[in-house]
Amino acid sequence: MKIIYLDTETTDAGEDARLVQLAYKEVKTGDCVNEYFKPPVAIDFGAMAVHHITEAMVADKPVFEGSEDKQKITDVLGDHILVAHNAPFDIGILKNEGVETKEFIDTLRIARHLLDSDSYKLQYLRYSLDFNIEAQAHDAWGDILALEKLFEHLVEEVKKQFKLETDEDILAKMQELTNMPVMIDIFLFGKHRGKSFKDVANEDRGYIEWLYNSESSKPEHEQNEDLVYTLKNHLGR
Repeated sequence: MKIIYLDTETTDAGEDARLVQLAYKEVKTGDCVNEYFKPPVAIDFGAMAVHHITEAMVADKPVFEGSEDKQKITDVLGDHILVAHNAPFDIGILKNEGVETKEFIDTLRIARHLLDSDSYKLQYLRYSLDFNIEAQAHDAWGDILALEKLFEHLVEEVKKQFKLETDEDILAKMQELTNMPVMIDIFLFGKHRGKSFKDVANEDRGYIEWLYNSESSKPEHEQNEDLVYTLKNHLGR
């Protein structure tokens, strides 16, 4: 199977965000792309504070629509598995630009299944797992370098934890884990912060029901899938 590591930087973090930087690397060929684009909407100041890409920096860049890069990534995704950290976000951005994704692996979801960590953000894992790379954080290309190291680490974890050997079996398991919500053990927010979901479900079921109704009533793209899955499990639904 062919794999492509991909990352985007965007105008904002919303559902309708647009592309300002696209970086990807094809594993088999080693071909790399790292390009900036002038978006059709303004770049949010909050986004600038994260990726440091300003309006002035992309003022003379090409637009993504109709570009050779759009056609190229469309063709590549036709027969590659996209690998990204929080892949649904990048897939959504590509979709906003008219590019569809067929298959993907989400290293964020897999890391949460397999690794014991205080945080699962890409740059946190970069340092906690001691990846030896020189890369600027929150830059699409810098994130690609960290993503590549994380994917290789997760491949070894899958091999070890599930006793798998072939590339086909390993990738199949990674896709399975990508599609499997994660059970959350401990509350990291709210009045029960630090307590286990199991204990709160026994002591304060009304809160669990309220939180489930609150989260599940949000538009689907805004829901925390893992939280909904955990709450449903403890409510027996």
